[in-house]
Amino acid sequence: MEVVKNYTDSELLEALRSGRGMNPVLKFLYRQNFEVLKVYVIQNSGSEQDAEDIFQEVLVSFIELVRLEKFRGDSSVKTFLYALTRNTWLNELKRKGRADVREMKFEKAKDTIDEDAAQKIAGRESRKQVMDVVEKLGEQCKKILLAYYYEDRSMKEIVDIAGYDSEQVVRNKKYKCLKQLEQMLTADPNMAKTLKKALNYE
Repeated sequence: MEVVKNYTDSELLEALRSGRGMNPVLKFLYRQNFEVLKVYVIQNSGSEQDAEDIFQEVLVSFIELVRLEKFRGDSSVKTFLYALTRNTWLNELKRKGRADVREMKFEKAKDTIDEDAAQKIAGRESRKQVMDVVEKLGEQCKKILLAYYYEDRSMKEIVDIAGYDSEQVVRNKKYKCLKQLEQMLTADPNMAKTLKKALNYE
């Protein structure tokens, strides 16, 4: 039987910053947090597949925050991951709600939809900064990420746009694109700063 190593929060942060021994770290984070976070997602109109997708995104975001020194341990890792999951899932529910409304009412629906961070990109310069970063990920990642985060497209819509066989294939590709983006931003803090300003994150 495989033995999963236990980590204190300080050990976790050190491992994530260094990038060494990531497999046991990720297994520990999954074992310690996924079931609780899955229950939250399922209790709030989600499925187990939704929970897995959200947890993957949350882990990528958390690793980026740690490496960019945005998370300094003011709360426990468990508490922070729960809050991050909650915010990410609520945004996803809003996005899904917007997609449903758009399908029924087409363009008129846009007047009644609450805008999120992706929709607040204003001005040609900000859009250019976002596009410059996304271009570096390649054509397929560009199609998926822009369709999902910027155009609020559903997974079903993206299957047709990007020419994939199923929604699961798109989810897997989106995760790989986010991972590639995370690695790119970790390697270039100036790029990360530029992107976040363009998205009004700061």
